[in-house]
Amino acid sequence: MTPSRRNFIKGIGAASALIATESIAKPFNIIKSLKVSPNDKIRIATIGMGIQGHSDTRAALKSPDVEFVACADLYDGRLAQAKNAFNKDLFTTRDYREILNRKDIDAVLVVTPDHWHDHITIAALNAGKHVYCEKPMVQHIDEGKAVIDAWKKSGKTMQVGSQRISGAAFAEAKRLVAAGEIGAINYIESNNDRFNSIGAWNYSIPLDASPKTVDWDTFIGDAPKREFDAKRFFRWRNYRDYGTGVAGDLFVHLITGVHFVTGSMGPKRIYSSGSLSYWKDGRDVPDVLVSILDYPESDKHSAFQMVLRVNFANAGSIKNVTRIIGNEGEIQFGDNNLILTKKKLPKAPGYGGYDSLFTFPEETQKAFVADYESKYPEDTRKAEPVKEIKFEAPKGDDAHANHFANFFENIRKGSVGTVEDPVFGFRAAAPVLACNDSYFEGKPVYWDPIAMKTIKKK
Repeated sequence: MTPSRRNFIKGIGAASALIATESIAKPFNIIKSLKVSPNDKIRIATIGMGIQGHSDTRAALKSPDVEFVACADLYDGRLAQAKNAFNKDLFTTRDYREILNRKDIDAVLVVTPDHWHDHITIAALNAGKHVYCEKPMVQHIDEGKAVIDAWKKSGKTMQVGSQRISGAAFAEAKRLVAAGEIGAINYIESNNDRFNSIGAWNYSIPLDASPKTVDWDTFIGDAPKREFDAKRFFRWRNYRDYGTGVAGDLFVHLITGVHFVTGSMGPKRIYSSGSLSYWKDGRDVPDVLVSILDYPESDKHSAFQMVLRVNFANAGSIKNVTRIIGNEGEIQFGDNNLILTKKKLPKAPGYGGYDSLFTFPEETQKAFVADYESKYPEDTRKAEPVKEIKFEAPKGDDAHANHFANFFENIRKGSVGTVEDPVFGFRAAAPVLACNDSYFEGKPVYWDPIAMKTIKKK
């Protein structure tokens, strides 16, 4: 961590400590006032009213007794639109610290560019707020411990926002794997390809974007200082300074889903290869990335390899699915459905066809067949019929709303045990960030999934 980043974080910590209280002498008054009764409304504020900020807010409001009371954003136009879209009396501000200083706000949704996730999350927890933080939980691996420590110290509920795992298809996949329906897992592959400009993050830029309508200095935060650039502000995912590339935006969903379904703690070795193939528009992250992750054996699963791919220039057939393959079948699933295919090998290995038997002398062939038939009775020579079972999520199943419902349910219970707490969230985020590190450094990254730290290899 660079000295400038350390100083910046120190400054954020000091600011959050001040805004979390009316006075340093009464640090617990606000936290006490934020206790939520099971019968009370949960008052939320969203920090970051971009695409996902709107989407998260709408999903959160599908839960009963949740009230959207405030939001923060660094572009004035989004603050005005939030009032139009949600509530003309909504409190709006450029300064997220004004949100954290309000006693009438129970929980915040942190939906900012990735380089702000850890700062605002820690400040919010220190201010006694419950936190829903978008994925990936942090931008750099060395930021994870501080977020986890702040969460544990706060005693507040925190959910990381990779919401797909709260869908019915993921719950069914988890059940099938636990029941041993596909045997021992040996390989998983998952991809998320696209072929359009907006899908490649070239989002629309408002014509009034300027240093007057955008708080550029706050946006930059601890990133390298630059002159105002509307492309960098509205298309921040394209730049390493603020985002985490295709790995942080898309691999994180795939890894989170696999960890949820298999119960895995994470991989031990990560290697990436890719390129900036098509979208050469000034971005400095790849648009084609393939990562190979080696998962060690655990008490939940056998050792397996996972291969992840994103191709933002896929002009061919795009079929974005996850396949979990075992020695007795596979589960192929998307957001709302899955197909279980069971296919077991017969006990007998078989002979003939594309086999070496015909190359033996005739007498040797006869002796081989006789020996084979004595070892393998007829019933061991036939495989069980292939079975295919399809699952469709119930009509109206809404993974995004379910994810928030889990968050709010735990707030009401006074529980920290969400479906995607910061430890789970970091165990998904760290391998994702390691995918980026491997790509840019051109070498494997070794990871301790239990201790949650990188391992230096000589």
